[in-house]
Amino acid sequence: MNTKLILAVRIFFGIFLLFFGLDHFFDYIPFPEMAPEANAYFAGLLSTGAMQLVGIVEITAALAFLFNKYGALTALILMSVAVNAVLFHITLDPAKIYGALALLLLNVFMLYVYRDKYSELMKPE
Repeated sequence: MNTKLILAVRIFFGIFLLFFGLDHFFDYIPFPEMAPEANAYFAGLLSTGAMQLVGIVEITAALAFLFNKYGALTALILMSVAVNAVLFHITLDPAKIYGALALLLLNVFMLYVYRDKYSELMKPE
């Protein structure tokens, strides 16, 4: 695959993650109106500190991709955040799924880029 394309996507993904990860701490993105069920679920996540943990994971992933260190591991860990974001939007807030889909698609791309690093994980015992 084209190394310049991979570099561009990796840097874009890192900036994307940094932007949204820092928002968990500084709240600079306006919070959109959501359905009551989505608000209740999200309020629960905020009250337990789970969203701050997501922010830490996103910021850590951003730094890993921007500095090109531990990207394969980071892509695996970040997949749980991406899948949960998509599932949240599919079930509770489908109108605003675009950011979550972008996160998932970029993460799947990075998993594909690092696919050779996972061969040891996929070996049968």
